[in-house]
Amino acid sequence: MPHVFEYALLRAVPRQERGEFMNVGVIVYCAALDFLCAKTYVDGDRLRALDPRLDVEMLETSLRHLTNSCDGTPDAGPVSRTTVGQRFRWLTAPRSTIVQTSPAHTGFTEDPLAEVNRLFEALVLPPR
Repeated sequence: MPHVFEYALLRAVPRQERGEFMNVGVIVYCAALDFLCAKTYVDGDRLRALDPRLDVEMLETSLRHLTNSCDGTPDAGPVSRTTVGQRFRWLTAPRSTIVQTSPAHTGFTEDPLAEVNRLFEALVLPPR
């Protein structure tokens, strides 16, 4: 039986004033299955085309913290003590930092982990 799921893309925005971004991950949330997962990929060379001074290590650290927040690991801070729904809303709230999210989108799935992988392949990884 299919379940409603929501997803948002994670975007690296090296220079907010230019409005240019690159998809670097996806977050998938399925309330019915208490599922929340993020998957990321950073292509430093492609991102440096947008900003040669980009601190790729800082970006990767930020994304690691974000995925830890999805997992609810204790080192993620206070957000780790919230429900998966609250974490998804917190992670997808608008912000003006190097890591931003797209608006949330919805769909139906029987396997949210398969959706993570499908969306990651289609919307995050470089075209083959």
